[in-house]
Amino acid sequence: MEPPEPKPLALGPVKAVTAPAEPPAGLVVPERPAHPPAVPAPTPAPVPAPVIEPLFAQAPGLNWAGPGDHWSRAWALDTLGEVAAPAAQTPAADLRAAAEQPPTARDIELIRDSLAVVEPLADRATAHFYALIFVHHPEVRALFPAAMDVQRDRLFRSLLMAARSADDPAGLTEYLTRLGQGHRKYGTLTGHYAPVGECLVAALEKYCGSRWDADTELAWRRVYGLIAKVMTDAAEAAAKSSPPWWQAEVVDHRLRTSEIAVITLRPDQAYPYRAGQYATLETPWWPRVWRHFSFATAPRPDGLLTLHVKAVQAGWVSNALVNRAAPGDVLRLGPAAGTMRVDHERGADLVCVGGGTGIAPIAALVEEVAERGAAGRSVDVFYGARRPEELYELDALRRLAGRHPWLTVHPVLSEQQAVGLLAGELPDAVSRYGSWAGRDAFLSGPPAMVRRAKQALTRAGVTADRIHHDLDAL
Repeated sequence: MEPPEPKPLALGPVKAVTAPAEPPAGLVVPERPAHPPAVPAPTPAPVPAPVIEPLFAQAPGLNWAGPGDHWSRAWALDTLGEVAAPAAQTPAADLRAAAEQPPTARDIELIRDSLAVVEPLADRATAHFYALIFVHHPEVRALFPAAMDVQRDRLFRSLLMAARSADDPAGLTEYLTRLGQGHRKYGTLTGHYAPVGECLVAALEKYCGSRWDADTELAWRRVYGLIAKVMTDAAEAAAKSSPPWWQAEVVDHRLRTSEIAVITLRPDQAYPYRAGQYATLETPWWPRVWRHFSFATAPRPDGLLTLHVKAVQAGWVSNALVNRAAPGDVLRLGPAAGTMRVDHERGADLVCVGGGTGIAPIAALVEEVAERGAAGRSVDVFYGARRPEELYELDALRRLAGRHPWLTVHPVLSEQQAVGLLAGELPDAVSRYGSWAGRDAFLSGPPAMVRRAKQALTRAGVTADRIHHDLDAL
């Protein structure tokens, strides 16, 4: 079936197109634009941010993390109070004025009593202290290492040291001066001390329990104010003459045993130190983790520094230095520290005890005596290890003894016997030689060995003020 034919469209009359009329006189007509006007793109409607909630937030047994979770409440709200945290409060004006006074004998007694209460709970108290800092001042978290175990131990040791030295102003000032100078390498600023003090007071209050009262708080504020002032003054004075740290390039790396490396460094600028001292060192593989290493030589004309490093079990920095460091790597050094320095003016005879890599500062002291002249003194060095191959510095010491008759070297092995070497524990070997009265003693090595050697030397006649070691500082 064919479709019907379409009907023609009915068109109306066609009007003639006329030219536009002339514009009125005096009217300026702009020229036609070359391009059409730009039309702004439509503004998209804002997309609401997704609401992120922890999974199973209502399950109390799960350790999820977020606002109001179990961990936040355990670390902050339950201990600081729901409304305002003591760590964020400012002491009242009258308490602040009283705290600015110097500590009294009664204050020192209160400090020691409160530390005796906290000491059995030191791990928990220091963990709580750092939690307060990081909750209320998260901007300082970057100054600390990821793992805080060693840092927590050092804090409480520093508090104990300050408390024990409180009645020795000169000794306390010397200790805090070194501490303040050393803290510059962490990025510590003067403004950090006040909030740290508030967090410390809050943590001590929690773990002192019923032993905490207004007098104890005032005592801590006075002592902490003194500590902060000495440390900040020392840091500001050091900033005028030395950098907070030195860059040091590894120029030589030699394995002396499978676990011990002798590493030579070239600092980027002059590095001042004395034989017997140590430096804190940071590697690029473990940022913000600093460890102590003693210098193995006296200061050299070429400015190079030598360290002896043993890779210890679970030692992050030592294992990196022994097994990973190579020439060209760049490390960071903090300022030199330590009290193991020979008094060359007095010229007393010396007895030196070095165990393992603890022989490094002993070798540096002997080298310094050789350079400055023995001046009639005699030096006995007891060098101990477990096996003969671990006496890696023995040949160098024997060569030095061959050139200087005032030096005597006594090698000691604890686990094996060898011809020409003493057998037994190092402190026992020192004791068998009889009296060391009148000598200055220098000890370096594992902590247990240093403590036993100190006891042995005391029994052998050396007075406590003439026994030098840096065990408390490390």
